[in-house]
Amino acid sequence: MSVGVPNRPDELRGVMRACRRYFVLVALFSLAINLLYLASPLYMLQVYDRVISSSSVVTLVMLTIALMIAFVVYSGLDVVRARILARLSVRLDTLVAPRIIEAVIDGAGMLGGARSQYLRDFDSFRQFVTGMGINAVFDLPWAPIYILVIFLLHPALGLFGLVSSVLLVILALINERMVRTPISESNMASARNYNFTEMSLRNYEVVQAMGMTDGLLRRWGRDRGRMIDAQMVSSDRSGSVQSLIRFMRLSMQSLILGLGAWLVIEREVTVGAMFAASILLARALQPIEQIVGSWRGLISALDAYGRVRTLLFANPRREARMEMPRPSGALAVANLTCVPARGAKPALRNVSFRIEAGEVLGIVGPSGAGKSTLCRHIAGVMAPMAGEVRLDGAELSHYSRSSLGRYFGYLPQDIELFSDTVAANIGRFAFADAGAIIAAAQLAGVHEMILGLSDGYETQVGEGGMILSAGIRQRIALARAVFGDPSLVVLDEPSSNLDAEGDAALSNCIMQLKKKKVSVLIVSHRPATIGVVDKILLLRDGMVDAFGSRPEILARIAPQPLQPARNFVTAGVQKGG
Repeated sequence: MSVGVPNRPDELRGVMRACRRYFVLVALFSLAINLLYLASPLYMLQVYDRVISSSSVVTLVMLTIALMIAFVVYSGLDVVRARILARLSVRLDTLVAPRIIEAVIDGAGMLGGARSQYLRDFDSFRQFVTGMGINAVFDLPWAPIYILVIFLLHPALGLFGLVSSVLLVILALINERMVRTPISESNMASARNYNFTEMSLRNYEVVQAMGMTDGLLRRWGRDRGRMIDAQMVSSDRSGSVQSLIRFMRLSMQSLILGLGAWLVIEREVTVGAMFAASILLARALQPIEQIVGSWRGLISALDAYGRVRTLLFANPRREARMEMPRPSGALAVANLTCVPARGAKPALRNVSFRIEAGEVLGIVGPSGAGKSTLCRHIAGVMAPMAGEVRLDGAELSHYSRSSLGRYFGYLPQDIELFSDTVAANIGRFAFADAGAIIAAAQLAGVHEMILGLSDGYETQVGEGGMILSAGIRQRIALARAVFGDPSLVVLDEPSSNLDAEGDAALSNCIMQLKKKKVSVLIVSHRPATIGVVDKILLLRDGMVDAFGSRPEILARIAPQPLQPARNFVTAGVQKGG
């Protein structure tokens, strides 16, 4: 898979180059291990050709001691090689795993399915590259050395070994052509199946409540069946070739003994050479058989490597940015356009507006108007296809994500807390003191509710905040959005799960932010919330239908001043978008 583009480095390949010293060390240890393996055939050669003929016990003892020393060193080097590979695994994980998470977060808007699949892909590749199976790859280049030694014993034996090796290589190439397509199909079906499984389990409440299990299992079984079918095809083909290779290897090991015996009868080689040739040929053919046996893992690792390369290429490492001064919160959006997919209807079309620092903007409109899409662009979650979003005159891309995050608060429409404590969620997992966390909770009006939990701020919220009610989850997420000292806060439907008390707390929070000169953008369909805004942006079909002060826009969409609530709702300002 080629993902190279001029002026953009191949990040994953660069990591592999940075770790080449580990591979060099493994190659050197493989050299020493393979050289020490020659001790066994040399021992046999000496025993049969010298010790037995001379009946020298001293020579036998010395040769045996030398052989045992060689085997001890051989085993020690093998252990060290395995430890080097283990440390290479740790090094690769340190260099790549955080980048994968960063790339998945940066590209989350364009990635579908189970985004954790990329980390599983990397782990699959890392485990193969640093596992014991990779030893066969390092041992394979020494197969010609063993064939050369067999040639030194006798040209006929060497030629037999060479032909045997070539035959096994041909069978290995045939195996590769036969199994690559079904293995790749199996991997793709497996990824789809895991993605669908993750999505189904995430929506288990809907599945259980509406009795969707049977239909869901049928849909789930389609990709599962394709995965199993492709695995069966690849397994059948690979198993057949592996059996043939195993038959050829065992046959050749025996046939070379027969050839050696004939040469012994003809007085062209010794008995020791005959047995030594058999041992050397077995060693030369062993890596080929091992590689064919692990071919499925090799192809899967290469496919995983390609997917990770593509991910990192599409989401390059963030360049270091000059630290920008704290923004005042003045926001300008100019000609913002977003088309979700090719041929799809634009979600936003030439959206432009401006608010000054400390102003509160209400974003309203019917479902599908583009309100949430606009919020995602202002939050920097989505990059503009056209147009720009500027904070204090600077495009959002001019800020580093870490520095901008200190001055920015965001409450998305779909709320999900992290599996940790209430305090960790509010404090954004930063090294925050308790005072700042409590201040944010008090500002969001959730401090007393948190104190009523089993462990207060140290309460574990569970996966996604599952142990908490929807209302308290939303208020804790609001506390997270206003944590610290933000300059701009974007709230997408912050009152969707709130009762009257929660609505009052939200309105109070917005008023407190306004007093602090914090700019606030709020998507809402509730008149009580809109009552605290300074300006209103009305979106319809992804375009600005109206923008201006609150009295001006309310007069336009609710011309009867005595009944603002009813007229505001019937004007088509609904949740969603």
